[in-house]
Amino acid sequence: MKRDLAANPAWQEEDLGLPLPDSPHACSVCLPTWDSILGYEEGREKVVKRMRTGYPRFFKHPVVERLFAAAKAEIAGEHEELIVLPTRASVQRAHRWVEQRAETAVRICSFHGLQVLVVPAKAKPDADAYWRFAGEVVSSRQAQDFLDGNLREGSKSHLIARALSKFTGAAPEDTFIFTSGMAAVTAVLRALPGMHDGKKTLQLEFPYVDSLKVQEMFGHGVVYLNEATGESFDEALMRIRHGEFAGVFTEVPSNPLLRTVDLHRVAEACAEGGTPLVIDDSAAGPLNVNGLQFADVVTGSLTKWISGEGDVMAGMVSIRADSPAANALRESLTVDAAESAPLYIGDAEVLLANLKGYTKRMKVVNTNGLGLATWLSAHPAVAEVWHPSLADNSNYQAVMRKGGGYGGLLSFILKVPKKTPKVYDALRLSKGPSFGTPFTLVCPYTLLAHYHELQWAEGCGVSANLLRVSCGLEPLETIITAFEQAFINA
Repeated sequence: MKRDLAANPAWQEEDLGLPLPDSPHACSVCLPTWDSILGYEEGREKVVKRMRTGYPRFFKHPVVERLFAAAKAEIAGEHEELIVLPTRASVQRAHRWVEQRAETAVRICSFHGLQVLVVPAKAKPDADAYWRFAGEVVSSRQAQDFLDGNLREGSKSHLIARALSKFTGAAPEDTFIFTSGMAAVTAVLRALPGMHDGKKTLQLEFPYVDSLKVQEMFGHGVVYLNEATGESFDEALMRIRHGEFAGVFTEVPSNPLLRTVDLHRVAEACAEGGTPLVIDDSAAGPLNVNGLQFADVVTGSLTKWISGEGDVMAGMVSIRADSPAANALRESLTVDAAESAPLYIGDAEVLLANLKGYTKRMKVVNTNGLGLATWLSAHPAVAEVWHPSLADNSNYQAVMRKGGGYGGLLSFILKVPKKTPKVYDALRLSKGPSFGTPFTLVCPYTLLAHYHELQWAEGCGVSANLLRVSCGLEPLETIITAFEQAFINA
């Protein structure tokens, strides 16, 4: 019988390594203590050996590991390693990137319907980096079907595109489905016309870690503006108007600080400079925000709120039909979605089933997010809370849909930072990476996302002691009580 994590959270030491949710294809894993977070980041065996799963791009699912092992036994020679990729287009791109980055020859092999990049052992970190950041992965369902001899052909992405168009406002033919959110972002990056001219991109506001890494690793360089206000923002707008960038990237709202830039000013500058504006709406979702109101193209992780179950990974891209860049984007993304990182049909079927509850779920999540943010911001132990409902939220409200809400994602820090590990350990809610699950999920976001660059993150205003909360469907009082007890017990 599956564990109901809303009623019975995974929060204690004994829960370390459990899949979240209780599914063989879970996209998160329980890291219940501060020490387990440190152990995971440092690769300590006592933590890693207990992990039965992890976020799919960061952690090789046991079934995916079996797939890699089968390919290695059949294909790789002595002192060779490999990664398995879903398509010919993906492995060819990985081949070029890894060969250039590692400065060594690598080779491609077909493997019974999948593709393998074989590399010298010294190039394995670069091959793994491509898997993680490009997001063009083989899912656990696809790997399982392959190993069982039941690898399926076909696609149901058109059905997902049709369902999502009701929320995004983009036509189904302007909606593209990928195997992960990062595969969607990398596809958009490649599709920007200015990339062919060698232009850099611009990132506005502190983003989800891999969104910035993708621009650094697969683009021509990225200019990063941590806080889009004041004179530095004015200067960035001027540079946009002069057509300096291939594209401008931002999140609505940003993750984990849940801030939103002045999209009116950014969109005007982008239009004047002929520069596509790329908005990622993963943190709030298209039911809450209308990114296409300002953006030329919107990216989003379907793994999170839209799936709402945490048991399938996928990503999407929506194009604004009247964007000057629409035709160029369509041409590139149509090929990429079909040939580089298509969503496996088994995953598409699960996502289609999960999608049916999206509207109902988000209403509960919005209520819980607003209620918890309000309660935390008034609590004497809390120093600061980040949520789109708080402080000056006019920029968020400008993009918020009529009838939409502020979302279920929020972050906070304590007035006494050294108490954070004790609060985290005492918190009787499920704890691990990712967000958008039906149960509340908490993590020390900065430690997980920026462990090897904590000083840099601190310099950007993102504390190492920041806790990020993804509100689930539990009664609000249940969530609040869990935090109140953790504050008391710490």
